[in-house]
Amino acid sequence: MLLSTEFRDPDAAAAAIQALSNEGFDKRSMDVFSTEPVEFEPGVLDRRSHMSLLAVAGAIVNTFLAATFMFWTQLDYPLVTGGMPLTSYWAVGVIIFEMAMAGAIAGTVAAFLWESGLLRGVRKQPVPKLRDDAIFLRLRCDERQASQARETLIGAGAAEVTTLEEAS
Repeated sequence: MLLSTEFRDPDAAAAAIQALSNEGFDKRSMDVFSTEPVEFEPGVLDRRSHMSLLAVAGAIVNTFLAATFMFWTQLDYPLVTGGMPLTSYWAVGVIIFEMAMAGAIAGTVAAFLWESGLLRGVRKQPVPKLRDDAIFLRLRCDERQASQARETLIGAGAAEVTTLEEAS
């Protein structure tokens, strides 16, 4: 079940988010929609992100793969170098650096797509019809929690609370 709430003031929306999280509602089940950016105080709607971890992991994995591939290629393919070293550390360093950055970018993009719900298909409910003077808060909750959430939202200053059914 979805509760769609309309607020006229960003402070009232922030108070509603804080009140809901104090009552045990998960911040990942709340979505805020507005025609203009809404800036909340730190900690109001913070969600844990694993983007930096996946960027570093992507860089490490790509670095390992690039170095392994170059090492394997240089040792497997016999070259006559005339007494010169088989590997050129400047060329190897550039390739490893570029592959590390490509892995970091791929990890960041993958984390963004996963956390935004685009890969998981989480956000199947359409965005509400937005107005310029309103901030919309959508809460995903159980039917038994809906009345408690509705009272909390109205107490925080919601102009309107409507119940929506989740799209399958």
